[in-house]
This record gives sequence, structure tokens and C-alpha cells, in this order.
Amino acid sequence: MSDSYPAFQLRLPNGGPVAHGRLLAERASGSQKFVIGAGSPARSEVVPSFALGATTSYRLRQQLIEDGTIRPSDQWPGWLEVAADVECTSPSAAGSILTGSIVNGWEVWKAADGRPLSDFMEQVWWGPNRAWLVRGADVAGLDLVQHLWLPESLVSLPATQLRPRAEQGMSKDRLRSFVNEDYESTATYVQRIQIVEECHAFLSRMKPGDTICTISGGQLYRAKVTGSAEQVLSEDGRSNLRRPVEWQPTGFPYNELPEELRQKLSGPYDVVDLTTVHALITGLGLSDQDLDDDAEASGSTPGTGLPPITARRELALPEPDQSLADELHVHDLEWLQELRDLLFDEQQLVLYGPPGTGKTHLALQLAEFLGGGPGRVKLIQFHPSYTYEDFFEGFRPQEDPISREVAFRLTPGPLRELADLASREGSRHIPHFLVIDEMNRANLAKVFGELYFLLEYRDRSVRLTYSGTDFRLPPNLFVIGTMNTADRSIALVDAAMRRRFSFVELSPRAEPTRGLLRRWLRALDRDGEPADLLEALNAQIDDPDFLVGPSYLMKKSVYREGGLERTWRTKILPLLEEHHYGEGLDIEARYGLDTLRTAIRHRRDTSTA
Repeated sequence: MSDSYPAFQLRLPNGGPVAHGRLLAERASGSQKFVIGAGSPARSEVVPSFALGATTSYRLRQQLIEDGTIRPSDQWPGWLEVAADVECTSPSAAGSILTGSIVNGWEVWKAADGRPLSDFMEQVWWGPNRAWLVRGADVAGLDLVQHLWLPESLVSLPATQLRPRAEQGMSKDRLRSFVNEDYESTATYVQRIQIVEECHAFLSRMKPGDTICTISGGQLYRAKVTGSAEQVLSEDGRSNLRRPVEWQPTGFPYNELPEELRQKLSGPYDVVDLTTVHALITGLGLSDQDLDDDAEASGSTPGTGLPPITARRELALPEPDQSLADELHVHDLEWLQELRDLLFDEQQLVLYGPPGTGKTHLALQLAEFLGGGPGRVKLIQFHPSYTYEDFFEGFRPQEDPISREVAFRLTPGPLRELADLASREGSRHIPHFLVIDEMNRANLAKVFGELYFLLEYRDRSVRLTYSGTDFRLPPNLFVIGTMNTADRSIALVDAAMRRRFSFVELSPRAEPTRGLLRRWLRALDRDGEPADLLEALNAQIDDPDFLVGPSYLMKKSVYREGGLERTWRTKILPLLEEHHYGEGLDIEARYGLDTLRTAIRHRRDTSTA
């Protein structure tokens, strides 16, 4: 039977020599056996994760070295060599023994034309390895992990009613028809949907080399899938679907797991895709030095994916420096550092104040500095008709590019898009920022919906209204909002929003806004009269929500011929007319440039007298 398969080769890491072997038809624990050919090279050292993550293969390698079957090579100095054929329980075990690391044998063993071993199997396994949670304690309290899985090197899934013809690699559509018929009288419609999802993942999406996790006795146990799924008769119906795996003998305390991993493990389902936290799972039990050694020793070994040391990097926000303070014309570097600390601690911040105080500019510049550039910053603006569907996700009419038919399709909003970007593997230690301008112009409770909860509890997830999936806000997503107190009083913001955001006021009567225009003018070597006029103007305004910010006078157009007068007439005075609407006040007489200049001269004359 093995003659139907070609010879297979494995290139050792870092451009090493090539080993050879052959696949057998005979099976062991659900996987086809594989023979390492005599004369094959093997790496002399192992990576730190090998002994911890593939204990059985590690012990076999050590035994083969001790009995001389694997010994120092004369042909390849610095390498080991296999003196006789070695029969292994799976291609992955054979590849791991030779490379001294955990590999997916179905991908690393290749035919002479470069095709992986998986191409020659009836079941095609494609794509990178994934990680899965499979629960092993049923409702009756029997812990299958300790009673069945660990002793017999398997993982199982109950499928009591499922007909015997369920098989490895079957399509979801075919499986759905089986489940709908077989469970029609014993499961609800929603339950049948979940049975289809879990059985399809177990039968057709899992593949050799994938990682399996389970929880038992407050410990997380980890294993590698070594073979195909099969359906067997089970006396109690608890383990009808089975897969052979190689379990790591010791567990990891659940309470000591990374927070992101614990959140993924807290879902209610029996089978959960954990691929987004695969690197965190790989790094369990290893020090940072071990992970560095792993990455260096693995070289170009296929299937290694994102180094676990990268996934474990801590989220950090850079400290503001004096160059940023100078660029923003802030009076004190410590003030910027306080904003950074508030964001790092609370993850949500609101800048509020009258118009023209530079709230949006400051929010964008601070976000781009802390996020490392504009690519990780998204700006949106709220308005009275803004909705949850605009903000997060909802159904929108879209035209099919081929049929030209219009249909409603679930479309992500800016928050969902940014959250998905921040959650990508390799990005979790990188801060991302959502800047919401004019935040209080929308109905906040309506726009945020169930996301209100997630703003306060970043380690929890909620079931989404439209997609029906579980969602959490990643810890590396920060929100900066701006609120214009002249447009709508900040007092109208409800207590729930106040509790979830830190609020920082930008007032023309306090730093850094009070002296911003004067510092800007000084940096450009311009006359300080506009700053004097602005201070005189705000001294005449009683309502702090209607003070005028310096941004109106921080534009090039103001300093062209007649620019100051045009800006005052067309920008600033109309603001004050709205403020005093219905009072019959002569705005020009009270706030005009001539009036203010006269007041400034009088104040100077008085101070020098």
C-alpha cells in the first residue's frame, strides 16, 4: 500500500540538509504511520518549547539518541544522523524528531516536485495550523479530560443522535441536512445550528498539527492533533466523534493565563476557534528567553507563524516629549503626560470646551503620536442622525458588482473596522485610536447600544445585535472624543457616559488654551496684538461655554492684508450674535475691534499711570 505514495523529503531549518521518509498505510491512533529513512540528518539541538509541547516525540527522540539510533553524523558535521529506519506514529512526530521542534508533518514533508504530503491524502488539509478549545466536562459533571482524553490520547465531541455516516471532511451543507433530520425532535432550531457548527469544525476544519486546548480542574491542557476524525460507538454517548492527539502531561493554572486568552476561553460553546490567540497558547510555560531561543533556532521551519514572543509583548503608550509639546504649543510637558496617563489607565478620554479651543487638532495630533502615525487613527464626526448602524454595524443596501442587483448586506462601521484591525495577530501590542468629533451632538445611548458595557469592561464580550457573534473591544483600542460646550451643554451627557470617560476641559481662561495663541504668535515671530484682542474679547463674555477659542486666529488668512478684520466680522461676531440672540444687544459696539482696541489702550494707560 505504501508504494502508492511517493518518497517524501524534509529540509531541516536554516538551510540544513534534507531528510527522507515514506508514508505507510498502517494507522496508529487514527493517523497513518511514517518511517524516517536511514541516513536522514537530524538537528543536534532542540528548541525550548519542544519538550514542553510535544512530550511523546521529545522522549522518543531522546530514547533514539540514547540507544544510538540517532548519532553524530560524519556526513554532516555538527548534525545528527539516523542510523536505521525509524517508524513513527505520524508524519508530524517524524518531522518533530528530526527538527527538534513542533512541526506540522503534513506540510513540512514534501514530494520531489514540492507538493506537501497533504496533497496525496483523500482528506485535503490546507492552510496554516489553527488552535481550538474543546470542552471535556458534560452536564452530568463527568470530566472526560481526566477519565478518557489524557489516558487514551484523544479528544472527543458528543454526537449521540448523529447517524453513523458522518465522516471526515464532509461539507457543512451535507452535515446540516443530517443534523436537521437526526435532531429534529430533540433539539431546537438554534441548538441544531450550534451542533452543525461544532461538528463541522471537529470533522472538517481541524487537521493534524492543530492545537487543542481544554479546561479541567482549573487547569488548561494543551495537545497537538495527530490524525483524522472518526465516529465510534460510545456506551454513554459522550464521545461519539474522536480525534487522536498528543497531550502535554501538565496543565497551566487558568487564573495565571493571559487575560486575552482567558476571555476567549470564557465562551459558552463546546468547540471554539482560538486561532487569534494561537501564539499566546504556544508561549505558555516558556520564558521570554525561551521564546527568543525558539524563534532563533526554528529558522525557516514552515508553519512557525507569528513568534509567541511578539504576541506576548505588552501594550505601551510612548511618553510625550518636548518636541510634541512645542509642536502643539502646550505650556507644560507634564500636562501632555497627564493626558497620556489618563488614556493608558481609562482608555477613553473626552476633550470639552468652547469652539475654537483646538480640541480636534489636539486629539488627532496626540493620537497620531501615541499610535505611531495616522495609519492607526480613524476620525469620525457625530451628528443628530448618527446611529448604531453608522457607528458599529448594520444592514445597508449594496449593489452586486456582477448581477447589479441591490440587496441589504451586513456592513461594518468605523468602530468595528478599527476594532478588527487592532485585534489582528501581531497588532495587539500596538495602540489604535478612534477620534470622535462633536461627540455630544448624537444620541449617545442610541449610537453606542450594547457597546456601553464594553467601554467599561474590556475583558468581557457581548452578543452583537445584528451579526449575532460575540464581540469585545480590544485593550489596544483607545477612544478620544471632543465636545463643543457652545453647541450643547456637557451637562446633558448621561452618568453612564461620564463614568466611562475621563473629561479634560480646554477653556480660554485656563492653560494650555489661555496662552496658546500668544505662544503660537511668538513661535512665528508675529505681533502679539491678536492675543491681546482675544483676551479682551473673552473678558467681556460672561458665559464660559461661549468663550472664543484661539483657533480662529491661528490661520494664515488672518495675517494677510485685512485678514484680521474679515475674520472678526465673518467668524467671531456671528458666534456672539447667536449667543445674544433676542437680547437686542449691539454686538459690534460691545465686541468690535475698535471697542476692544480702545479697552486695551485704556488698560495699558491705567497700568502705567
